[in-house]
Amino acid sequence: MSQHRSYRTGSLLVAKRNVLKRYERINILKKQGKWKEGDKVLGLPKTKPI
Repeated sequence: MSQHRSYRTGSLLVAKRNVLKRYERINILKKQGKWKEGDKVLGLPKTKPI
């Protein structure tokens, strides 16, 4: 008998997220050189998760 999906351990449930938090987007933009300290944090351009 197989185990139900909801009973699996947490390590198997980790999936790649396609929506980033604002600070994660800023970190990506900093690495790309498209954002610097003092720039607005609202209206950031779209970024793809790494």
